[in-house]
Amino acid sequence: MHGTIFVELQKYVVSKLGDQAWVTLKSEAGVSRDSYNALETYPDAEVGSLVAAASRVTGVPAEALLEDFGAFIAPDLLEMYWGAVQPEWRTLDLLEHTEKAIHEVVRISQKGATPPYLNAQRTAANEVTITYTSARKLCAVAKGIVRGVATHYGEQFAIEEPTCMLRGDDACTLRVRTESQA
Repeated sequence: MHGTIFVELQKYVVSKLGDQAWVTLKSEAGVSRDSYNALETYPDAEVGSLVAAASRVTGVPAEALLEDFGAFIAPDLLEMYWGAVQPEWRTLDLLEHTEKAIHEVVRISQKGATPPYLNAQRTAANEVTITYTSARKLCAVAKGIVRGVATHYGEQFAIEEPTCMLRGDDACTLRVRTESQA
C-alpha cells in the first residue's frame, strides 16, 4: 500500500482521537514502525491491522471508519493532484476521469503504487457508474472519497452499491447520482 494512505490515516486518527490514539492503535495492531513515508510502499496487511484495531478501540465498524476516512482524505487528494483536475470539472466529471487523469499517472510515476482500478462511465447527465476493482477490497474508502469530493464541490449525491466484493461479487459497482437540491 502506498505510504500516502498511511500518512493520511495517521492524520485522520490524530484529528479524530488525539495524538496518543495513533500510538495506541499502532500498539494494538502490532505495528512497531515509527513512521511512514508518503513516497514508500508498505504491506497491505498493516493498514488492515490498523483499521481493525481502530474498530476495536472505537466500537465503530471498520467499513464505517473506512468510509469516513475516505471523506477525510478527499481534500488532501484533490490538493495533491490539482494539476490533473480540470478547472471546469465538478464531482461527476472528476469521478469519470479519475482513472485516466490520476490513477494511470500514479502507477507510472510512483514506484510501487497500486491504486484501485476504476472503470467509470457517464450513464446519464446526472449519473456516473464506477466499477471498482482491487484485491484490497477498500470500496468503503472509495465511497468516502466520492462523498468528500462532492462536499468539496458543494454538491449532493446519492450513492448506490448494487454489487460489492465484500458480499462476494467480482467487483464493486458504485452508482453516483446527483440529488436534486431544493
